[in-house]
Amino acid sequence: MRVLGINALFHDPSAALVIDGRIVAATEEERFSRRKHGKRPLPFSAWELPELSARWCLESAGLTPADLDAVAYAYDPGLALPAERMGLDDPWDHLRQEYARRAPAFLAEALPGLDPDKVRFVAHHVAHAASAGLAGPLGDCAVLVLDGRGECASQLAGQYTGGRLVELGTQRLPHSLGLFYEDLTDHLGFLRSSDEFKVMALASYGKPRFAERIAERVHGAGDGGFRAAGVEWSRFAPRREPGGPYTEEHANLAASAQRCLEETILDIAGRLHERTGADRLALAGGVALNCVANTRLYRESPFDRIWVQPAAGDAGTALGAALHLAAEQGPVLSMSTAALGRGWSDEEIRHLLEAAALPFEEPEDVAAAVAEELAQDGIVAWFQGRSEFGPRALGHRSLLAHPGRAENLERLNAVKGREEFRPVAPMVLAERAAELFDGPLPSPYMLFVHDVAEAWKERIPAVVHVDGTARIQTVDSGAEPLVARMLAAFERRTGLPVVVNTSLNTAGRPMVDHPREALECFGSAPVDLLAIGPFLVRRAKAFT
Repeated sequence: MRVLGINALFHDPSAALVIDGRIVAATEEERFSRRKHGKRPLPFSAWELPELSARWCLESAGLTPADLDAVAYAYDPGLALPAERMGLDDPWDHLRQEYARRAPAFLAEALPGLDPDKVRFVAHHVAHAASAGLAGPLGDCAVLVLDGRGECASQLAGQYTGGRLVELGTQRLPHSLGLFYEDLTDHLGFLRSSDEFKVMALASYGKPRFAERIAERVHGAGDGGFRAAGVEWSRFAPRREPGGPYTEEHANLAASAQRCLEETILDIAGRLHERTGADRLALAGGVALNCVANTRLYRESPFDRIWVQPAAGDAGTALGAALHLAAEQGPVLSMSTAALGRGWSDEEIRHLLEAAALPFEEPEDVAAAVAEELAQDGIVAWFQGRSEFGPRALGHRSLLAHPGRAENLERLNAVKGREEFRPVAPMVLAERAAELFDGPLPSPYMLFVHDVAEAWKERIPAVVHVDGTARIQTVDSGAEPLVARMLAAFERRTGLPVVVNTSLNTAGRPMVDHPREALECFGSAPVDLLAIGPFLVRRAKAFT
């Protein structure tokens, strides 16, 4: 069975292809259109479809739209209610619903040859749930979805048994932990539905001085649901204008809201455990990208094991929707990697470099050559294999640096044009991780934070956040042999089994996806070396 999954209605439009229960491809439209998040989550943009990513998914498998058995659209307008009945101030939401109802016809026009009768609506939170419960490795497990909104709810609690979802509860709008955090993001001068991770980073600089007062409005309801609506942020800190200065009050407000979010999620998860008795929990929805909250779940919830979908935001619903329909026909296979996007052969990369008329070299071992550059404190753009599905750079589209130089945090943030309070992440060989970091292991998708061992804090200062934690990526040498060789070679030269890893992009732009974009980023940012496939391009030689 060949199923194309589509996420289009809100933000982060994406496409995924599942063939006979196996995940073949998954990618986000932003990687093709070069518009961050693909589009803004407005009713007026709801008609926009991930045409480019959908076409690539099909082409990568040698299929045409006519070859598909089904298209899974990750939203069901038949479940929606008028915005005013849900307590939402969204006077144009009816336009969004109309576009959703017309999605089969829109898709048939965007993908010529597609039979619109093959398009099936999958409830938004069911798609999220499948992206964790079916795509993850846990098998039978509890599943929790938390985001801004779906058709008329902001949460789904359930359980997967034998590949089938049993829904145990939902939280009706307007109560929403996702919208709660989005509202705070906007109040703190960041971009709503985009920059929530910046609030999480800022929270580490503050104290939760307002947590008790905010908890009067945001808290677990004791029945598996919660209350989260109508916080008057200006009572705690003045609105920050975009680009304006940060104050201690802003950091304290971020810390207070983060604390309330964590406490509420702990309550919800505890109630879910009581109902299911499961020892494993799968998470999805945009709130599941909050790695600080995920870590509190790991440390304090009754669940023994927690798995988070690496594309936990709306992009992941394309994959979940496709898996949900595929599972109706038979077993589906879990995802073994997030590297589900585009890739290029060595020869294709060679031709692009030759066309760009750039001097390049082909070392005997690109991993060893990169390790040598990093040991000399160079910044390396690393472009290898297929691109990652989701917002994290996981060793395929990365900027790398030496972790032992504290100034490299400021240096990388300057290269990328990021706020100075933003941390960068360490990548470490899986077998070495427990020596340096305390937290859930392995952690291949950067979705938890770990306490850095005291003995290592001064040795790898560039990756230690202000609160003494790091959002690590563990590297399995079987799954990522090239990255593992680079890490081992770097340790031989420096004694440090860690390399700084941050996404290969600059502020406000999607992660680099195409070799041409890697060359553009390399040419416009002060990066010392580009490692692209088996080839190296050195700034000193390319721009003399």
